Amino acid sequence: MTISQTITPHLPYLRRFARALNGSQQSGDAYAVATLEAIVAEPGAFDTGLDPRLALYKVFLRVWGSVSLNVELRGSVSEADQHKSGMQRLEALTPQSRVAFLLSAVEGFDAGQIAMVLGCDEAKALSLLEAAGQELGRQIATDVLIIEDEPIIAMDIESLVESLGHRVTEVARTHREAIDAVRRQRPGLILADIQLADGSSGLNAVNEILAAFDVPVIFITAFPERLLTGERPEPTFLISKPFRHEMVMAVISQALFFGQTSTKPVQKARSLA
Repeated sequence: MTISQTITPHLPYLRRFARALNGSQQSGDAYAVATLEAIVAEPGAFDTGLDPRLALYKVFLRVWGSVSLNVELRGSVSEADQHKSGMQRLEALTPQSRVAFLLSAVEGFDAGQIAMVLGCDEAKALSLLEAAGQELGRQIATDVLIIEDEPIIAMDIESLVESLGHRVTEVARTHREAIDAVRRQRPGLILADIQLADGSSGLNAVNEILAAFDVPVIFITAFPERLLTGERPEPTFLISKPFRHEMVMAVISQALFFGQTSTKPVQKARSLA
């Protein structure tokens, strides 16, 4: 099997990790592409002695830590986009502890695997995870709107969100309910299912909300691969069903850390119709 064939199944999940780490689809996908280019230019960078996924993420983090690439990527986007994505703050505000936490909570790596990817010992990986937990504890609480049509899943998310110190304003089951909920109270974060009870789209509901004001958004879907192609505007923050509580906690942390929208509305509006 070629390196290309070995890597291909893992690419959607590398994009998910890269977007969560960088806070935008644009910069996350750019780093994913740069990772592939690095492997093509230097095949030996991909350690065939490791599990393919670990080897791929190891190359990605080497690329992500490249000062020259950081500068190049900043030069490719406008100052407004840099501010929105938080790219100019990554070195200062996204330490290894955040990387380790995402590898654990989003990608499901254990401490030993994290150590391999980061090139450190297991004790160091465990200390990074502990530091990340302390960072989460200092996060400012916000109001959260949940857009989810499955009652049990909605209750699970609500319980988890509240356990993190946030407040759930409402749980909406349809596009209409979501718009009405936002009219009553603007949330500081939205968690939205893609497919809703009445056949409407959570994506459409969120786009309508984002046309009125900016708010961080996390999408929930049973088919993440469909929204991780890198071929069109796609969500930055994505949770797959069935989800683990650690994953939800990690993605909420990143969404609030960057404080940006995960999709862009076509045009701004002053109020919701």
